[in-house]
Amino acid sequence: MKKVGIVMGSASDLPVVRKAAETLASFGVPHEVHVYSAHRTPGEAAAFAREARAKGFGVLIAAAGMAAHLAGALAAQTTLPVIGIPLKSNALDGVDALLSTVQMPSGIPVATVAIDGAVNAALLAVQILSVEDEALAGKLDEHRAAGAAKALAADAAAAAEFNQ
Repeated sequence: MKKVGIVMGSASDLPVVRKAAETLASFGVPHEVHVYSAHRTPGEAAAFAREARAKGFGVLIAAAGMAAHLAGALAAQTTLPVIGIPLKSNALDGVDALLSTVQMPSGIPVATVAIDGAVNAALLAVQILSVEDEALAGKLDEHRAAGAAKALAADAAAAAEFNQ
């Protein structure tokens, strides 16, 4: 199975990134987590993205706040799918990061999830990998079914309380 590379721009991003790593682990998807900044360590970030395919990665996830150039910087160095997680910041509540991540020039796509959307980034990575992996696709089906069952249980509880 291909690995997922998770890159965050700063160690302070770990509380959000941890959710992506935990989600990938729950599906049994191998992954690595790194701290590479598009601005402070651009050479290391670029090298990681350039070498990712050869090192067995199938998808990259990039989490960054504020100017949030990390996902685009990685995408510019690889043809692997890159998923950006814009992170909430104090200045503009993450809207700056969202716009920086989603507004990529034609030819260098970055899939972008919601602000602090680490779980969805991981799930999207799993979906991408599941195109070639039937067992992983089955785990996704089970995950969706569990979510539906939880929602229906909540509906039944609300109906029992309010629908007399």
